[in-house]
Amino acid sequence: MPHTPVPADELSARLNRLRCAMTERDPAWAMMILDNKIDLYYLTGSMPDGALVVTPDEAVLFVRRSVDCVQRESLFPDIRPMGSFRGIAEAFRSVPETAYVTMRTMTLQKLALLQKYLPFTPKGADDVLSGLRAVKSEYELSCMRRAGKLHQLVIEEVAPVLLRPGISEARLCSEICTCMLDRGAMGISRFNQPAAEDVLGVASFSENSLRASALDSPSGNIGTCIAMKSIGSSARCLKDGDTVLLDIPCGYNGYHTDKSIAFYFGSLADHPQGGLIRAAREQCVFLEHEIASMMQPGAVPAEIYEKILACVDPAFRDGFMNGCKFLGHSIGLTMDEAPVLAKGFSAPLEAGMTLAVEPKIALPGIGLIGCENTYEIVQHGPAQSLTGRCDTEFEVIC
Repeated sequence: MPHTPVPADELSARLNRLRCAMTERDPAWAMMILDNKIDLYYLTGSMPDGALVVTPDEAVLFVRRSVDCVQRESLFPDIRPMGSFRGIAEAFRSVPETAYVTMRTMTLQKLALLQKYLPFTPKGADDVLSGLRAVKSEYELSCMRRAGKLHQLVIEEVAPVLLRPGISEARLCSEICTCMLDRGAMGISRFNQPAAEDVLGVASFSENSLRASALDSPSGNIGTCIAMKSIGSSARCLKDGDTVLLDIPCGYNGYHTDKSIAFYFGSLADHPQGGLIRAAREQCVFLEHEIASMMQPGAVPAEIYEKILACVDPAFRDGFMNGCKFLGHSIGLTMDEAPVLAKGFSAPLEAGMTLAVEPKIALPGIGLIGCENTYEIVQHGPAQSLTGRCDTEFEVIC
């Protein structure tokens, strides 16, 4: 059964927005060359090995492999085969002195190959592209809403049933991801930052959820091995009295939602610090509600961050966010987009933005307690959750 392509009018609207944004940024701009798979998917509806060349009047997707596949799955109007970057030079005889690229993702090797045939000086346009992707269209929101409903079902209703004595972190994560795949999820989560990899997600029990990794995230994990700090350990198995942290994304048609949920496996009444664990959980639920109420059009992310930090119970400030300096992050085609609920982000929020909000508290010797949901900024009122509740059932009795 063929996959549903990104609609042609959606691609056309994105290209028009890009041109308008570029003209506002630089009225004299003449060419943009993009090769990152996320940028290509956003603007063409496909992820080939190739390059997209955009000028004020033309837009051509050059494809190494496979042009037949791309022509079948993409509704982009101008798709051409390319043996090498010489093909771009032959198609665009007049190359400007300056061409815009994405500095974050274009490698020096790729840039050198381009400049072999197109002698231009590169200039970064990363902020333009991230700004376009920050505000979602109705099509994009429909993909994220669908991902969110699936996410809520699996994490809130299916995951607790999968908890059983002796199941490993890795097995639990894989079973949850399989449940998502069976229900239509795309089966991967993609990141922007260099330290991150495309992964399934994270399942962590007790002490393992406190382990730091290279990824800028409060959620810790021992990983499958030193070379893969994700998914979970095949050796660490669930037992009575464990805290369980699930930080497992979901995606549909390229668009992600993010959700974390924490459980206590057993009865909190039997834990000597059960009151502290419950209080940490209640604090995180309270903070998520507070953040969502503040996320409205015109609100400034940096100001939300400062207000929420002032609300954190002094008993939990040392462990709040497990050393991370943010409260949430934009999400869409990748897990970590802009803006971020953190210092330095002063541009106001807009309707159509989507952010994952994730208050978490590290309890030494116990584990990471917290919650997370993905929210849509709406025109009026507080942000709306796409992924369900934060005040879900906490105790799962063995």
